[in-house]
Amino acid sequence: MADTNSAADAPRTPPRAAHRGTGTVRRGTPDGMHTTSATSTGGRAARHDVANLRAPIRGRTLLPGDEGFEEACSGWLLTVEHRPAAVVVAADADDVAAAVRFATETGRPVAVQSTGHGKSVPADGAVFIATGELRELSVDPRAGTARIGAGLRWDEVLAAAAQHGLAPLCGSSGQVGVMGYLTGGGLPLTARTHGFAADHVRSLDVVTADGLLRTVSPTQEPDLFWAVRGGKSNFGVVVAAEIELLPLRTVYGGELTYPGEDPRQAAHVLGSYLAWAREQPEEMSSSVTLLRLPDAPQLPEEFRGRSLVQVRVVFTGTEEQGARLVEPLRALGPEKDGCGAMPYPQITEIHQDPKHPVMAHLRSALLREPDAEAVAELVSFIDPAAPEGPLPGIELRHLGGALNRPPRRPHPVSTQGAAFHLWMRMPAPAEQAADEVLERLRRWDTGAMLPGFLFDPDSAPERVSRAYTEADYRRLAALKAEYDPHQVFRVNHNIPPSGDGTRP
Repeated sequence: MADTNSAADAPRTPPRAAHRGTGTVRRGTPDGMHTTSATSTGGRAARHDVANLRAPIRGRTLLPGDEGFEEACSGWLLTVEHRPAAVVVAADADDVAAAVRFATETGRPVAVQSTGHGKSVPADGAVFIATGELRELSVDPRAGTARIGAGLRWDEVLAAAAQHGLAPLCGSSGQVGVMGYLTGGGLPLTARTHGFAADHVRSLDVVTADGLLRTVSPTQEPDLFWAVRGGKSNFGVVVAAEIELLPLRTVYGGELTYPGEDPRQAAHVLGSYLAWAREQPEEMSSSVTLLRLPDAPQLPEEFRGRSLVQVRVVFTGTEEQGARLVEPLRALGPEKDGCGAMPYPQITEIHQDPKHPVMAHLRSALLREPDAEAVAELVSFIDPAAPEGPLPGIELRHLGGALNRPPRRPHPVSTQGAAFHLWMRMPAPAEQAADEVLERLRRWDTGAMLPGFLFDPDSAPERVSRAYTEADYRRLAALKAEYDPHQVFRVNHNIPPSGDGTRP
């Protein structure tokens, strides 16, 4: 999907000095800065007192046992626990650079987190950079752009952009951190219309393993710009981004809910949705979720012990067009119909993602077009008569459209020809159920994944490599060898450095 020539062959802009905040961050080439590997500094790291990290930090440096330490390295996803050597609650880019330099000099890895929605590998012994206080936010309505600090969530950006009739390409939750979403590529709710969110990033400020702050764009270090928008945290700590905003004030969207206790009726709704989705224009993005809910007191009474099929839509055209396109879904007889015109910022309420931390296992896959056998298999998971326990949700999100076109600003994220994205959120005791779902759907699994949907079970190199085409993975591995040869950024879905980019 990525046009590697337009990024790799562009001339590199010479590095320049820059000042940020009250401190000075070094930019460009290291110019004599000594960078050592974790292996060669093992003894030195042991002699180094992590408490020495406090001196250059304007924000807070927290050590185990300090008040606020546990809170700073927690996050939304509770199934992964971090036990870092120190937490730097960065006040600015200077703090991030100082923390990275300290980690490099002492042979420690660097971990970075804003909201913790994408936690994957425990940050044990790491220098943990919490970016939640990097809260720069400005909107340029004339240019149609926003500059965003790494500590912001999408709901904050949505509100600021909406004041000017503009909209960012966000996902289903307004609580997700902006930078983790963008570096994973970002699958927006309007993906079929506008493609990946990474397509609409204009530039990034990133601190690399040498402790330097670099502004990367299609004309400034284009290789690194290409890699960071999809390579997640493998190439540095992104402290700010400039993104394009779209002139979207309203959309037509919402959720239609159908009873799913009768397998025949559930199969009819699911099969009808799949046939409907194939006929939709690019302005219509949609998904279907199969739910089998427990009879639990914390659930609303109307949902306890229920099996449901939920269809969610976001249409970027007019209200009249949207209502006409959704009519075949209404003809299937939903028990609840929440579709209508809505202000764009409200689209993050459609999926009703949990706003509080969860103890859950998240899984994903990219699927071929489901056929009648796939429909029967999927419906069997929510059949009340089936022996399997309750499943919180199996979502299929319709792909295609703009996602299948080469982006204007190439990056390594691609659907690799898949028709649907499968996503599951399972409670912590039910991770084996997720494995069973994936196994039973193996016939329709393309073998590929999206980098933004790699979770804690996906940290092995062979699974990480599935998130990229073979050519893009080779290029990422070669760039990892150039920008982080000693694996400072390895507390993540790691792409090992390789001169030849050998795929696991």
